[in-house]
Amino acid sequence: MRINEIRCKSMLVASKLPASDYVVNPYTGCTFACAYCYASFMGRFVGEPIEAWGDYLSVKVNAVEVFRADVQRLPAAKRNATIFLSSVTDAWQGPEKKYKLTRAILEILRDDRYPGLVSILTKSPLVLRDADVIATLPRTEVGVTITATDDHIGRFMEARAPLASERLRTLAALNSAGIATYAFIGPLLPHYRYRRDLLEELFRQVADAGTHTLFAEHLNTSAYILKRIEPLLARAPTDVRAVYQSARRDEHRAALSDMVMELVAKYGFEIRLGRVLDHNRDKKAKPD
Repeated sequence: MRINEIRCKSMLVASKLPASDYVVNPYTGCTFACAYCYASFMGRFVGEPIEAWGDYLSVKVNAVEVFRADVQRLPAAKRNATIFLSSVTDAWQGPEKKYKLTRAILEILRDDRYPGLVSILTKSPLVLRDADVIATLPRTEVGVTITATDDHIGRFMEARAPLASERLRTLAALNSAGIATYAFIGPLLPHYRYRRDLLEELFRQVADAGTHTLFAEHLNTSAYILKRIEPLLARAPTDVRAVYQSARRDEHRAALSDMVMELVAKYGFEIRLGRVLDHNRDKKAKPD
């Protein structure tokens, strides 16, 4: 793992995501090395190829001072803006134990009594270290990405990410601490279309953890992502390869969406944005 210390010019960056106004990313890169990660395109900003995703991390060592200045410059009209940690990295990956950039950023928001929603998404139990600060923010929620309940299945696509079982325990601990939570069920692994029992087990365990709000998202099959997934599939059994190839088809994604919405209704979840997110469909819908 190559760790480089860099300096940044801004930290509070206008967002193109549908549920946030600004994004905050203390790091570039991610040590979790998830094969499906759309953020692998970020390598081009630090001179790294798509294939190197997961093998490098750029630490923005001046992130805290830059973030403090960015928050202080926010005009009054934008003081209720939603801030999202993080969109193209995991702010609680291993090196955060040393650098503590994310914790310091949260402390700035706490001391500032920032009134807008601070929304968090992570795969890491390390977020529990900061539960004391998170609990003091006026408006906050913590999301945990859950892709499987079986640690072996999860490891296929998430080389060094925290185990699925650890993430479910993290959700439960956050709920026990009285912190609002959501689950990010994405990407929906393609085999769920043929194993409804496994998908339902995932929904059941999220509900048992005390979380009742979720996002759901299909696998993004953009060419640069498939470039990282294909070497894994080359070593996989024929039936596994066939399932992932079918994931690009509209029929597959529609059937899986229907399953998700049925389980949302069965377990009484609120699904954010009212649908399963589908980058393939969204790209097709864009005008030329």
